[in-house]
Amino acid sequence: MALGSAIGTGLFYGSASAIQKAGPAVLLAYIIGGAAVFMVMRALGEMAVRHPVSGSFGQYASRYLGPLAGFITGWTYVFEMAIVAIADVTAFSIYMGFWFPQVERWVWILAIIFFLAALNLLSVKVFGELEFWFSLIKVVAIIAMIAGGAAIIVFGFQAAGTTVAPGLGNLVEHGGFLPFGFEGLLASFAVVMFAFGGIETLGITAGEAADPKKVIPKAVNTVPVRVLLFYVLTLGVLMSLFPWNEIGSNGSPFVQIFSGLGIPAAPHILNAVVITAALSAINSDIFGAGRILFGLSRQGHAPAAFGKVSRHGVPWMTVVMMAGILLVGVVLNAVIPEDVFILIASIATFATVWVWVMILASHVAMKREIARSGLPASEFPSPWWPAASVLTIAFMALVIAVLGAFEDTRIALYVGGAWLALLVLAYRLWIKGDGRRRAELVDETSPLPVVTTAVSARS
Repeated sequence: MALGSAIGTGLFYGSASAIQKAGPAVLLAYIIGGAAVFMVMRALGEMAVRHPVSGSFGQYASRYLGPLAGFITGWTYVFEMAIVAIADVTAFSIYMGFWFPQVERWVWILAIIFFLAALNLLSVKVFGELEFWFSLIKVVAIIAMIAGGAAIIVFGFQAAGTTVAPGLGNLVEHGGFLPFGFEGLLASFAVVMFAFGGIETLGITAGEAADPKKVIPKAVNTVPVRVLLFYVLTLGVLMSLFPWNEIGSNGSPFVQIFSGLGIPAAPHILNAVVITAALSAINSDIFGAGRILFGLSRQGHAPAAFGKVSRHGVPWMTVVMMAGILLVGVVLNAVIPEDVFILIASIATFATVWVWVMILASHVAMKREIARSGLPASEFPSPWWPAASVLTIAFMALVIAVLGAFEDTRIALYVGGAWLALLVLAYRLWIKGDGRRRAELVDETSPLPVVTTAVSARS
């Protein structure tokens, strides 16, 4: 699930924007950002193993930071998934334009919204099976692309009509490894962190996993490998194949690079892969937002309709709402098709980083409570506590500052600030009674857990 949400548009399409901001140094940005995301995932993993609930980090924030924090965290994640999904459907429409340039973008977006909404209304088994194949296709494709790209570099393949030969020299010969200096490296974090957005979906799956104590740690610990393989190594190979300063944002850079090298059929194959990746990401976005909304409803923080499930066990109202939100993508692509991606990506980055900060803060509060109350230690403790958590929170604050420092991403702070203010106002006006109580969670380390929820009496 996390693979499906995090390995998608941010890598296959957004990487072009990140490369243009930092040059080859974007590899450092992905390594640094990946390290920070790993610490977020270890913090979330510790809480998910201790409290495997469907509401995940929204429930954790409510339990350890208070009901207002839980309300803001849950709804900001829904906002994040909605914005990311709009970015994903935007990228999907651009990919389709590679084959059908005469068709308007919004037509593709409208079609894919109805298709994926229908799939998500089926049972979670069907959804999981579909996501398995989506993820498998793009993982296999990335590995094959890395192997093929490495072979091109080693054997010195150069297509007719090209002026620059593939090779590692492309990482340093076109303005240097850090062509825009430290400022360019910082600017790239706005897109780099967007690429990792959605990986926290892994924590949401704990409530529906058959054996969360086993599968969650295993999945979380593969994050560093994913970062190195699917981001750093992939982009390193791509920028070695083709000069980074000629990689634009007209379609996927993966397709552009292999098209520029003149490899027969490769661009079409890769375009099919990136389309699959976009479908996978949108699929995961709809799932993640739906499960958080389900948890918010059960906690009294969302309308009761979001807590109802179909006969297939799916919270159908949340799927319908996400489909409605994605229709905004149709409008945006019809009105501002050229500028929509970087605008959406920067807003999504703000929402993503805010959710990660709340995960880290909830984790800090949980660790303090464990120490203060003498509770049993966690079975999957986060490493390098507390130094790593403090440094990661500081890094996330830096990313927020970066959004405000550059004109093309500054709007994310305005939109994000307005969203948080709106949530605080909504909580004060509409959340009453049991919704003002902290979530009560099952502690899996306790020999006699007491199963209660914030709205159990009303249920």
